Amino acid sequence: MYYVYILYSEKHDKYYIGQTNDVKARLERHNNGLENFTSKYIPWILVGFITKPTRAEAVVLEKKLKNLSRERLQIFIAKYCNRS
Repeated sequence: MYYVYILYSEKHDKYYIGQTNDVKARLERHNNGLENFTSKYIPWILVGFITKPTRAEAVVLEKKLKNLSRERLQIFIAKYCNRS
C-alpha cells in the first residue's frame, strides 16, 4: 500500500503533499529536517492521508492535489482524508 499524505506547518501556514509507503517514518523525516524542501517549515503535523494500492496511483493523486488551490485542498482534506 502507498499513501498520499498532507502535512501542515502551523508556524508558516503552509501545506505539503507527498507520497510514501510509510507515513509515520516519512513524517519523522520531515520533522527531523532530513528533507531539504520542508526543513525550513518544521514542525509539520499530519492533517490527512489517502491510501492507494500502487505507487503509480499515489503519484497521480499527489500531482492532482498539488495543483489544487488552497481552498479546494482544504475541502478535499475535510471530505476524503483519513486522520489516524
